[in-house]
Amino acid sequence: MPANTVKFLSPEQPLADKPRHVAVIMDGNGRWAKRYGLPRAAGHRRGVEAVKKISRIFVRRGIPYLTLFAFSSENWKRPPTEVEALLKLLATTLERELGRMHENGICLRVIGDLSRFPAPLQRRIAEAVALTRDNRALNLTIAVNYGGRWDIAQACRSVAESVMGGQLSPDKVTPALVESRLCTRDLPEPDLFIRTGGEQRISNFLLWQLAYTELCFVEAYWPEFDAKHLDQALMMYARRQRRFGKTGEQVRELQA
Repeated sequence: MPANTVKFLSPEQPLADKPRHVAVIMDGNGRWAKRYGLPRAAGHRRGVEAVKKISRIFVRRGIPYLTLFAFSSENWKRPPTEVEALLKLLATTLERELGRMHENGICLRVIGDLSRFPAPLQRRIAEAVALTRDNRALNLTIAVNYGGRWDIAQACRSVAESVMGGQLSPDKVTPALVESRLCTRDLPEPDLFIRTGGEQRISNFLLWQLAYTELCFVEAYWPEFDAKHLDQALMMYARRQRRFGKTGEQVRELQA
């Protein structure tokens, strides 16, 4: 088979080398809506349907961790009507889908600065996280009002408070310690990053965590993203050699 030809997987077909944790920027909802002459809110609603579909595929593929960038700390700059629609969509999705998520064994996590959200939405998020805490079919993390720089800053603030309080000596501050204060401290680092919508940047998403992540940029808008697009990304990942600072020869010797 030619090197650039992708063989799509069946839902039951395992990958010899598949990622454990995939992080996704779900880009293109608004542009998808514009293409079809629809309001941007319709694109976001269609994006929620894509999340439901992809979550089921992840469970079938046996990939245990999925992290989705749903609302960035920069998205507050969007028109107020769109921001309001996004927050309402988040609330209604939790209300309508939580029971199904729980039945399907999905453990929901939400990361980001939730203090800016309305109190009822904060309570609903907390209730959803508590209800699904012990589920194991899929660890689904939703990043809302999240930014990678904010995450690193709040981790450093926590470390600084420990130093000032006398619980920690400055010479004990290590990358591992900072990592333990990040929002994702109980998650493995992402193996594969996917961004839909054709843009090729990481847009302040998981800046610390993506240090050694394989990057994949997809032209399709998020509402269009399906099993075939995911399979392309997974096959790309399987073909890459992850060296983590070693030489290719060293990696091959370890794998032999």
